[in-house]
Amino acid sequence: MTKSDLAEKIMEIYDFINKKDAVNMVDIVLSSISEALEQGDKVELRGFGTFKTLKRNARIARNPHTEKQIQVPEKIVPVFKPSPKLKSRVNKL
Repeated sequence: MTKSDLAEKIMEIYDFINKKDAVNMVDIVLSSISEALEQGDKVELRGFGTFKTLKRNARIARNPHTEKQIQVPEKIVPVFKPSPKLKSRVNKL
């Protein structure tokens, strides 16, 4: 599913909203989640899941082609943990 598909769903439910406004709504939600994660905040959507950031420690890795060791720096990555309700819905498929 793409941003455009999400906008289409919004338009199906709210027939008074045009495509441009629906796409803007999706963009606002996604940028709000991104901004919260950039600030180190957690975003909890009950019944869906939680977005948060985790710090990955620096480590030594190996290039599988050359076998050369490289230093991978510390970094912060976004993660998503689905709610039990979402897990249950997906497992019914």
